[in-house]
Amino acid sequence: MNESNTRRKIDYMEIALNKNLEINENATGLEDYWFVHQALPEVNLADIDLSISLFGKTLSAPLIISPLVGGVEAATSINRNLAKAAQSLGVAMGVGSQRCAIDNPDMASTYVVRDIAPDILLFANLGAVQLNHGYGISECRRAVEMIGADGLILHLNPLQEALQTDGDTNFAGLLTKIERICRELTVPVVVKEIGTGISEDVARKLASIGVAGIDVAGAGGTTWSEVERHRSNSYLLNNSYSVFKSWGIPLAESIKMTRNGAPKMPLIASGGIRNGIHVAKAIALGTDMAGIAAPMLRAANISAEAVIAALQDVIKTLRICMFCIGTSKLDELRDSCFLKRRTRD
Repeated sequence: MNESNTRRKIDYMEIALNKNLEINENATGLEDYWFVHQALPEVNLADIDLSISLFGKTLSAPLIISPLVGGVEAATSINRNLAKAAQSLGVAMGVGSQRCAIDNPDMASTYVVRDIAPDILLFANLGAVQLNHGYGISECRRAVEMIGADGLILHLNPLQEALQTDGDTNFAGLLTKIERICRELTVPVVVKEIGTGISEDVARKLASIGVAGIDVAGAGGTTWSEVERHRSNSYLLNNSYSVFKSWGIPLAESIKMTRNGAPKMPLIASGGIRNGIHVAKAIALGTDMAGIAAPMLRAANISAEAVIAALQDVIKTLRICMFCIGTSKLDELRDSCFLKRRTRD
């Protein structure tokens, strides 16, 4: 990996750990929804079942630790803390972009977690745009084999690339190339945005080419225009970054759009998910599970135990939320009649 890519990885980690990046003016849109409390829930809290089966694995809760870091030595302990927590609690995990390890195999060790997390649903990760820069089925297989992954995430990040000084901005013809990867790779391919959302039209196109799942990653969480602004030393470019801080499809709207475009597709909601009520709302709106990134990164920078505690809090509040609307299974939570949209005067 060249020096500029190394510096970029380190910058991203330091910025994510130390800066407030959740300033998207759209927020998630989840705040527009509320659950009708059931004073007589007619369920036993202890009997609530949060398990879900996805891509051949059974999860204890509908959660994935969203892709975060890798490619620099500092990422090794973070990924291993995340994996220990995922194994302990039976949730899924995705690693950060593996491009640097494809280009420099010495960096592969910063992603490897199977030895401490043998049972989790684990996703490899590459930028889809790299399919226009020499990557193909061979590199996708290497990413999967590198970490013993159960699936591959291809992430979409056009806004972030456009805001980088020398970003990869040729997204032309990617759909056909993603289709080939879906056809030839032997593990499921999930397409993920990184924080500006999937639209109905894009979801429909992805469903038509054989994608196995979609992570909508809507607006409302980490704002990547702000990440790039913090990285920039150019005063002249600051306005270009700031005008995009409210860009993107709010998470709640992206969930509905994606579900309309891909009605039978397994969906993951991420982008500002911070607690169990957020998870419940996302599932009630039509997703299968939820992804959490920034809070897990900060916890993992402390210890595996801190990640476990953070995840346990999310799981506990999800369970209580379901209890208070009289819902004992995730299938009952999806499209719940007790989720209401707030009326505006």
